[in-house]
Amino acid sequence: MTNPTGDIRDQMQTLFRNVFVDDEIVLRDEMTAADVDGWDSLAHINLIIAVEKHFQIKFATAEISGLKSEGQNIGTFLALVQKKVSARK
Repeated sequence: MTNPTGDIRDQMQTLFRNVFVDDEIVLRDEMTAADVDGWDSLAHINLIIAVEKHFQIKFATAEISGLKSEGQNIGTFLALVQKKVSARK
């Protein structure tokens, strides 16, 4: 049986590597924007667009701005993507 969360994590890692042009990025749940070189507001929007296109989902404006808020990390971002992908099915 495949792990859909793992599959999304792998796909997200590829998207991160493409957006940030860094083949060394390895996603960990506790990572934040501060842990990724070049993750500024423009890169944030580019990442959101890449994720929306890849997974064929849409984020609400509040979700987009909230992703860089206090207490948010890669784990919460992956969980949000997983929730949206699951709801799409």
